[in-house]
Amino acid sequence: MSRRRKSLAAVPMLPLIAGAYLAAQMLRAARRPDLPTYRDQDPSGTFGDADLPRLRIVSLGDSSLTAPGLDIENVWIRRLARSLTDRYRVELVCLAVGGARARDVIEGQLEEAVRLQPTVATVNVGSNDALRGVRLSKYRRRLEVIVERLTATGAGVMVWGVGDLGSIPRFPPSLQRIAKMRSHAFDLAARDVALRYPNAVKVNAWESEASARFYREPELWAGDLFHLGDAGHGVLAEAAGPTFEAAVVIGLNRVSSPEGGGGSGRRPMTEGEG
Repeated sequence: MSRRRKSLAAVPMLPLIAGAYLAAQMLRAARRPDLPTYRDQDPSGTFGDADLPRLRIVSLGDSSLTAPGLDIENVWIRRLARSLTDRYRVELVCLAVGGARARDVIEGQLEEAVRLQPTVATVNVGSNDALRGVRLSKYRRRLEVIVERLTATGAGVMVWGVGDLGSIPRFPPSLQRIAKMRSHAFDLAARDVALRYPNAVKVNAWESEASARFYREPELWAGDLFHLGDAGHGVLAEAAGPTFEAAVVIGLNRVSSPEGGGGSGRRPMTEGEG
């Protein structure tokens, strides 16, 4: 085989090599005894006047929802849930587990999310897939399973996708470049999946000011230099706000639609459910 043909044959392997390198370096970076380790938290709760119409949010995903290292009241999804309390009695159920990949969401969170029949479902998964060397094609297929099942309930589904992981300050510069490349590819896959479903919407954090802020404002990060801190979750809430509101409108319209949309037979929660 000629040198040119050998070079061309190696091109498809580059993403796999980058993924494997990133996964190995990720494990190395995670084992830093000089930095604190934080536990998962559960942002679930019920907010608002009991006499208001009821709205259920179910959140699936990873540590971007379980808030390691910050005040639970400042988690982005809890902030957005509270922003609806002038109109609704909001029940937030978070099923997320720190470190979860798309496969873990399917195996450990999805069935319960479907059973809960949410008005709105949020999906935050992909960062760990990108960082741990999961093939992009596998992530795409698994995310499609998640979104398809959730949209079939009639919920408005908000897909976060994958933010710019190159901004993680714990990573050295060489690792940041690969993380940026991988996370952008995974985010585009999430966008493509969301576009296939009329009651799914996706946050577009890469084209917002939020993405740049994580590089230049170290105070947005928690003490472990890996997860976002209180201020960082404020940035997330601001970035996701319009998309979240769109998912709420979709979910409420499908609840009240005579046809029922994808969730035939769905209805608003009544007092005592949940």
